[in-house]
Amino acid sequence: MIESGILFLTVLIFIIGIITSIENKFKWKIFDILPSIVIIYALVMILSSLGLWSKNEDIDSVYSSFKNTLLPSMIFLMLLEADIRTIAKLGKKMIFTFMLATTSIMMGFIISYSIFHNYLDGNEAWKSFGALCGSWIGGTGNMIAIQGALNISNNSMGYVLITDSINYTLWVMLLLALVPFAAKFNSWAKADSSAIEAVSEKLNIKKSKSDISLSSLMLLLGSALMVNEIGKQIAALLPTTDFVTHYTWIVIIATLTGIFFATTPLAKIGGSSLIAQMMLYLIVALIASRADFSELAQAPLYIVAGFAVLMIHLGLMILFAKLFRLDLFSLGVASLANIGGVASAPILASAYSKALVPIGVLMALMGYIVGTGAGLVVAKILQMLS
Repeated sequence: MIESGILFLTVLIFIIGIITSIENKFKWKIFDILPSIVIIYALVMILSSLGLWSKNEDIDSVYSSFKNTLLPSMIFLMLLEADIRTIAKLGKKMIFTFMLATTSIMMGFIISYSIFHNYLDGNEAWKSFGALCGSWIGGTGNMIAIQGALNISNNSMGYVLITDSINYTLWVMLLLALVPFAAKFNSWAKADSSAIEAVSEKLNIKKSKSDISLSSLMLLLGSALMVNEIGKQIAALLPTTDFVTHYTWIVIIATLTGIFFATTPLAKIGGSSLIAQMMLYLIVALIASRADFSELAQAPLYIVAGFAVLMIHLGLMILFAKLFRLDLFSLGVASLANIGGVASAPILASAYSKALVPIGVLMALMGYIVGTGAGLVVAKILQMLS
């Protein structure tokens, strides 16, 4: 078992290097169905479940430090190639799709609880579901806020955390695996994705960039890391709430900084996409490294009930896609902006086009705003059903 944080990180980077090298060298057809990022996610998750590394203080420290540093830095670098003014033209559609996703998740919790509540242990199941709903619309901060508001016991929160971790892991894998089928889905839904495709095309127009060199890579990497560090210092001075935490401020600052510097000569320096892609793959591996399927036996009914929520959410989103002719990108990013938040929505958006990362970031931040309130509303409805 790996006990060293540095060795843990080394293994993850080595796995990423092996899988991406195989994809690049052999061009196997499996990569057309399962992109390398999905295979990396699944492989790391399996190794985590098998206990290849422990969850000691050293590894937890490396995990937290690198994940919390890489995400704002990656967002900054990816945004250097984005034109937020063009993306803003999709605002109404994205907000509408996000609200559809939020509504379907709330309905999923209500329907799932109606089915399973007689089989769930204890008198706090409605509270636990409310907290989980807050997490799946916003994030962990919203979950903790609801725990405090409803005085949920730590034992009950344990089931919530296990269910959240396992079902979230499966959901991220599913949405990433669906990316190659976007064209077929859009054709079935009769979705007009021309607006998104036009934005993607405009944002992917090659700017006059300098050649990639050691100096360009070091300048971009240093700038990205400096944005994260300055963001932490500024965030420490800003007010926080249940909705907007210290880390949320860091992500907001990185997003705004990236949007600003996309209009400066820094955006013309070659290599930002390459570094951002490396960070993306490592973040995905880090997220997968926390999964542990051995926990399935600890709260099987909660996990099944959570899975039912996701299936109801999926069914409703497919229905909405047909009714409103929504494309798979909008549906997927809206879904993961709710369920995954700022750590996942930008990753899924970048799987479609790196130029569309801002949509994932901004939609995920919307979840933080409405997550606590929506979770409390759902909890109240579930209490009435008990």
